[in-house]
Amino acid sequence: MASLSVSVKHTLPSLLQYAQTPKKPISQNLTIVSRSSQSHFYGLEVLHSPSFSTPSSSRTSIVAKVNKGSAPPPFTLKDQDGKNVSLSKFKGKPVVVYFYPADETPGCTKQACAFRDSYEKFKKAGAQVVGISGDDIESHKAFAKKYRLPFTLLCDEGNKVRKEWGIPGDLFGTLPGRQTYVLDKNGVVQLIYNNQFQPEKHIDETLKLLQSL
Repeated sequence: MASLSVSVKHTLPSLLQYAQTPKKPISQNLTIVSRSSQSHFYGLEVLHSPSFSTPSSSRTSIVAKVNKGSAPPPFTLKDQDGKNVSLSKFKGKPVVVYFYPADETPGCTKQACAFRDSYEKFKKAGAQVVGISGDDIESHKAFAKKYRLPFTLLCDEGNKVRKEWGIPGDLFGTLPGRQTYVLDKNGVVQLIYNNQFQPEKHIDETLKLLQSL
């Protein structure tokens, strides 16, 4: 019994000291490397920590700022050649504005090449195609050259336009959303299409709408 009291006497202060010691938040880098048929992106580095938002809180915090039947906020961004391009430039003709996560990722490459392969159909419908991501000019230039993309890519560094348009993210907000808009000749949104994991379907949906305008 005496030995027990000694053990408690020496252990209790240590436990109290440990309990009072400030704990540093735990964080770790998690690399997603999925190559499954359901996912068209991999190599995304995600910061995981105890303060990471839950799916429910992340989804309910999203407020769309651009809706069908409305005119989206104007913008002026640099294209892959370093020239300023304004949304107002396309007024008078239909325009497809598609936001994508990043150059050279599998899903984004598939989507860009699908727009390229159907580009003549878009031209026949009298529409322009514009891709927007947070990549810089050099990245866009290399991406367009490598895959022979015949349309404009715009640099939304800092994702300012993405935020102004209210585009929801995926994977609890860790991945920029893949969202496509079709604006008519008056600059009014006629279609909003969001599909992260089937990028080629953006082309099918936009062409259907354009052919009905």
